Amino acid sequence: MSEHDPYLWLENIHGDDALSWVREQNAATEAELYDDQYRRLVAEHLEVLNSAEKIPAPSQRGQYVYNFWQDAEHPRGLWRRTPVDSYASQNPEWEVLLDVDELSAQEGVEWVFTGASPLRPDDDRAMVALSPDGGDATQLREFDLRRGSFRDASEDGFFVETAKTWFSWLDADTLLVAVPLDDSDTTASSYPATVRLLRRGTELADAPVIFSTSLDHLGTSAGFDPDPDYPRLLASDVIDFFNAREYVHTGTDFHDPVFTQIPVPTHMRVSFHKQWMLLYPREEYKYAPGQLVPGGSLLIVNAEEFLTGNAIPTVVFTPDDSSALQSWTFLSDALVLNVLQDVATTVLAFHLQQDQDDVKVSALDVDTSVLTGSDQYQMFSFSRVDRFGPDPDELWLTTTGFLTPTTLYRAKFDVDLSAQKATLRATVVKRSPAFFDAEQYRVEQHFVRSKDGTSVPYFMISAKDAVLDGKNPTLLSGYGGFQLSRTPGYEPAVAIGWLDQKDSEGRHGVYVLANIRGGGEYGPRWHQAALQQHRHRAYEDFAAVAQDLVARNVTAPQHLAAAGGSNGGLLIGNMLMQYPELFGALSCGVPLLDMRRYTQLSAGHSWIAEYGDPDVPEQWEFIKTFSPYHLVDELSDEQLKQLPATLIWTATSDDRVGPVQARKLAAKLFERGADQMRFHEVLDGGHSGAADQQARAELLARYQRFLFDRVAVQ
Repeated sequence: MSEHDPYLWLENIHGDDALSWVREQNAATEAELYDDQYRRLVAEHLEVLNSAEKIPAPSQRGQYVYNFWQDAEHPRGLWRRTPVDSYASQNPEWEVLLDVDELSAQEGVEWVFTGASPLRPDDDRAMVALSPDGGDATQLREFDLRRGSFRDASEDGFFVETAKTWFSWLDADTLLVAVPLDDSDTTASSYPATVRLLRRGTELADAPVIFSTSLDHLGTSAGFDPDPDYPRLLASDVIDFFNAREYVHTGTDFHDPVFTQIPVPTHMRVSFHKQWMLLYPREEYKYAPGQLVPGGSLLIVNAEEFLTGNAIPTVVFTPDDSSALQSWTFLSDALVLNVLQDVATTVLAFHLQQDQDDVKVSALDVDTSVLTGSDQYQMFSFSRVDRFGPDPDELWLTTTGFLTPTTLYRAKFDVDLSAQKATLRATVVKRSPAFFDAEQYRVEQHFVRSKDGTSVPYFMISAKDAVLDGKNPTLLSGYGGFQLSRTPGYEPAVAIGWLDQKDSEGRHGVYVLANIRGGGEYGPRWHQAALQQHRHRAYEDFAAVAQDLVARNVTAPQHLAAAGGSNGGLLIGNMLMQYPELFGALSCGVPLLDMRRYTQLSAGHSWIAEYGDPDVPEQWEFIKTFSPYHLVDELSDEQLKQLPATLIWTATSDDRVGPVQARKLAAKLFERGADQMRFHEVLDGGHSGAADQQARAELLARYQRFLFDRVAVQ
């Protein structure tokens, strides 16, 4: 299946010729877009992004709440902490642990903070992950939390050079590190194929390999749960994005692990909590003789009994046609589920009790009236405050909605077994300010029939006084892949760059979020409906939403824009090639576009389970039908000139999708005379396309300015 590709030279990411081409395109795009309106948008976005009133996202460890913070004075950010009581106050007293801007200046590297993992439950040290360019590859350094500085080589501090790395603490002097040292332990997806037991003072290359996978699998990892009553060492052989073989250590010495495979299908997601094991199958699962549950169900079982073959799981949740399990949270003797019901949050709770060899699961009537508000599409999310803290049942609760600013609560469920009831008690800790006037807008949910008759939901946010005259500048957003759900959330950026913008006749922008197949809004079935040879269904769903907006006279094709990134960039690429008549302008960000070579570029091999393998002839036959880079060749020169104006944007440092697919499609379109196309590539920021708040503001303003200018009545 070899074929001539005249744009392979653009795949040399840092090549002089390729970067010269990038700089030339950037200059042309910036000269056109960087006007006074663009600069106003950047300033407005920055005001929100750098606001001191934002909720500092909490991560409680022992007596401290940790947070990573970026603002105008600290664009690279501060990793900091404050005592628990201080965090709840109006003006917390933060102790700065790491100033990333200062570190970058000292070392001459524009570091991007990507996370920190304290040693639990001691909380006296942490491993800090830093990316030199915002990409997925990170450097790991040990940080001493008692004195607030890195442990250097003279102290035998842990240090792992920049790579795509997964790691876990085993104890104070031992790490579990999955890191590719050379081609022999790097998978085709660019991830580690081996896990090493790294002891303090030992070189990584000398650390023994304790677990490994095949190079044609996605990768491998291992993790240790330091629960004092139920310590567990787990390892995972990740076959692809949706299949893995899970293993648990069954020996007597964690430093000399003996792994046993957990007897479940590879599509099963497995998680542990104390004596319990949860099973989340992505496909139909036979959990007992003659007993089946659909994919997206949740089952619970005593872990030890199940691993020895002496227990049958108990079903906790099964989805129906309108529901999907999104997440779960354990309490001491209960389980709280976050369920989407037609993309709106429902909370379920169950009391758990060991009954001989079985788990007795009792459904509880859940009272969340403490959160009653005017936003019917408000979303809830729960997480444990600190599982090693004095109250392991205490939760962080976050609420948000399209028009409802985010609120952070400390919460608990009071369980009354006699009444079979769980009542939510919640105390506000932090409230985000209102960054735009929500009173002038409304949220509606609509459903449309896709080409095959499937009902597809979408949300529309518009001005309350909007007139359905077919002229409203409308932005349609979607993703449709990897079982990721797009749900309501407070997004000031959408308000600033779209809702609050007006055309020359005073119409506000309209924003639409499409819940197309390929996502997780209705669980695994919704995702699997658009896999591989069925990929076209995601695009048909998105097109159906666009057509419905026109049919309802919300807008017209010349006033309709669409935006998506990553897999959503592939979605937009297919709108450009297959449904150009539906749109006036498109934003195609960090996209997959060359589906013939995507498996050979960056981490592309890891997505074969999603899209298919182009090196298998019969699979290439369906893949080429949604490969925008190749669909260009089917268009005449006249058709190319009629394509909607499109901004294709990416990042040089993106080591997940990579910049080359965006470069190649843009170059091909330019050469064919499609002069309504624009291209832009930032140097750092990785797959997000932005390493700091300034870059984020510029990215938002760039594509919003491009789109609104082209679809609004001027």
